[in-house]
Amino acid sequence: MHKHHTRERAPMRRSLTTAISFTLALCMAGPTLAQQAPAESAGDAAAADPVTLEEVVVTANKRVENIRDVPSSISVIGEEKIDNFHSTQLSDFQASVPGLAISSNGAPGKTAVSLRGVSALSSSATVGTYLDETPLGSSGVYQAANFFALDLLPYDIQRIEVLRGPQGTLYGASTMGGLIKYVTVEPDLSRTEFRVGGGLSSVKSAGDLGWDARVGANLPLVTDRVGLRVSYARNELPGYIDNSVTGQKDINDGDQTSARAALRWQEEAFSLDLVAMRQTIDSDNNALVALDPESQQPLFGDLTNSVFVDEPFNKDVDYYSATVNWDMGWADFVSATGYSETNSFIRQDSTVQFGEVANLLLGLPDPGASNFDIGLDLDKFTQEFRVVSKADGAFEWMAGVFYTKEDAVQTQRAQLYQLDGSPLPAPFDSVAGTLTLLTIPSTYEETAVFANGSYKFNDVFKIDAGIRYAENDQDFSQIVTEGILIPIGTTSNSSSEDVFTWSVSPQVKLSEEAMIYARVATGYQPGGPNVLVPGLPSQVDSSTLTNYELGLKSQLFDNRVLFDLTGFYIDWEDIQVATVVNGISGLVNAGKASSTGIELTTVFHATDRLDLGLNGAYTDSKLEENFPVISVRQGAALVQITSGLEGDALPYVPEWSWSGTADYTMPLNSDWTAHFGGAVRFVDETENGTTNLQEVFNATTTPPTLLQSTRTEPLRVDDYWSLDLNAYVSNDNWTFRAYAKNVTDERAYQRINDVTALSGGVDNLAAAPIQPRTVGIEVDYRF
Repeated sequence: MHKHHTRERAPMRRSLTTAISFTLALCMAGPTLAQQAPAESAGDAAAADPVTLEEVVVTANKRVENIRDVPSSISVIGEEKIDNFHSTQLSDFQASVPGLAISSNGAPGKTAVSLRGVSALSSSATVGTYLDETPLGSSGVYQAANFFALDLLPYDIQRIEVLRGPQGTLYGASTMGGLIKYVTVEPDLSRTEFRVGGGLSSVKSAGDLGWDARVGANLPLVTDRVGLRVSYARNELPGYIDNSVTGQKDINDGDQTSARAALRWQEEAFSLDLVAMRQTIDSDNNALVALDPESQQPLFGDLTNSVFVDEPFNKDVDYYSATVNWDMGWADFVSATGYSETNSFIRQDSTVQFGEVANLLLGLPDPGASNFDIGLDLDKFTQEFRVVSKADGAFEWMAGVFYTKEDAVQTQRAQLYQLDGSPLPAPFDSVAGTLTLLTIPSTYEETAVFANGSYKFNDVFKIDAGIRYAENDQDFSQIVTEGILIPIGTTSNSSSEDVFTWSVSPQVKLSEEAMIYARVATGYQPGGPNVLVPGLPSQVDSSTLTNYELGLKSQLFDNRVLFDLTGFYIDWEDIQVATVVNGISGLVNAGKASSTGIELTTVFHATDRLDLGLNGAYTDSKLEENFPVISVRQGAALVQITSGLEGDALPYVPEWSWSGTADYTMPLNSDWTAHFGGAVRFVDETENGTTNLQEVFNATTTPPTLLQSTRTEPLRVDDYWSLDLNAYVSNDNWTFRAYAKNVTDERAYQRINDVTALSGGVDNLAAAPIQPRTVGIEVDYRF
């Protein structure tokens, strides 16, 4: 039973608000304190401060490079930005990165991610995830990677690189839309440092405060040769959703944890990095709201859901890696080995969907309650070897091999019981207490070779090109052992395919501060085996796309203004979509889609203290062909279903999204610095799916006669905007920070799903709101 929360917490919330106000007031005292600083300090600061933008390095091409020299569209979310806004999950970055669309389904880790309009329409991902040198998450089709993107608590993360457009040449499978790459903080071999910190937060409508704590240490074990870095962080998430069924308050509380240990051994021409990390997410219930299907207004009040059965979500990620870098003189050799275990448990309240089995099918007087559980267990091993040329000549090259093996199991269990939670009366408990129990073991094994090269013809013109050839073999079984919903039995199948991807990127240096580039690149989403059912293909083929882009990277006015502009067109073929044939779900390839857009990134270093920024994207992504028609014969009737029509927008892709930022930093005295920041972001309206067309024909006539046509349009998710603020004061040891997210308490939704009863008709809509207004304070001490 979920613990009961009360909301008699006003004094504590007022205390937190007072503390935040004090922190902000301390920052506002900056001008007075600055006047007390010695004159020479202010003068020295002014003299030493060139009004230019800082250099940003990335490893997008598996080399350390200045982002301004990489002919690709990349955004970097730095450690300071993560800390300033107390970012704890991927959805915190919605609209802050051009072309990045994130929709949460009510908890960290229950997240769908798309880039440049390439949203996942099947059960596998279109955006890849790397942690340093190693991919994480499944490339197969039976681990629901489209809904459960890797969502790390970003502590001890130096930066997050977001690579837009296909990255199939260097990063392989499931990166057809792009890549999210977490880059962690490396051990420092020469400095001992300790860090401890924590904070409190208050979410509007939550009865309890949230809190977080973190500790870290950097220890040189052998000076300049061996170093160890360890860290631990915990984030307690306060609940703010109420349950109309039980009257419980704040049912969606949860927590996130992150623990990491990194060891570096450095010799003159050799280094070894060993990393162990564990991340967990535990949520008691989803942050979902029940809406009226017609008006899309709350059915039971603001931030209130209708939950008959608690919906916990748990995800544990254990990650281990070993990376070797060897300077061979003429080139560098890199070996990157990774192993991860990911275990997820998801419970859905399926009372509305399956509860009517009790009265409609079993003949009991009342509907029952039901839960649907999904378990996702993945063991993944990866190994990459590559040789990289030195970056000191006109020709630079890279060549490598990659291998991965995934062993996965998906478990599905649906149960039925009485509405009060007790078992069904005999003999129905033994017949229908378990509606279905099935396991889906699967394996995914891939081997790939890749090469990349660039040639600098002169100081003006350079061209990059890359190729990758990959083969994958997959096996799976569907084993049904109990239940009345799916026939009991075992079906097995396998698939094998090979994929070739390539990229070409010419670039022209207009000046030392400006570059234009073109990029043509391909990417793919692996196919896989299907359940062997008449009407379904034995395997679904890879989904592939080609991305064409033209970009400008420039720094203007003595490097005070950064201006990047990219236009792109994506041609997407053999889209993988989920379908149902004779009651059995599977995958099919479904024609074409396209995505056309513009991405803008600007930063204006107005003064030595003030930075202004504007990021934005326009994305027009749509189906270019109807999805395949699924035909089902029912006696004299022929039912034809098409689940997507030409011209449909791709799900959860906003046409417009943008964010504006302002950051003001000022010295308070010789030791202390103050910072004020703010961001306003806008996300345009989206569609929650594609159009469904169902036509019923009289099959006894020639040709068949149309009897009924039903067209169901996707639900529209309204646009929204949100304002975030932050401030801090800091010196070499202390940082005091205050932040506010969603300052105006905008009530908007990231995702909306139908909840349909067994007897037909939509009972309600389950909508995931953006987090209500959240204010918090943080303190960090480093020594």
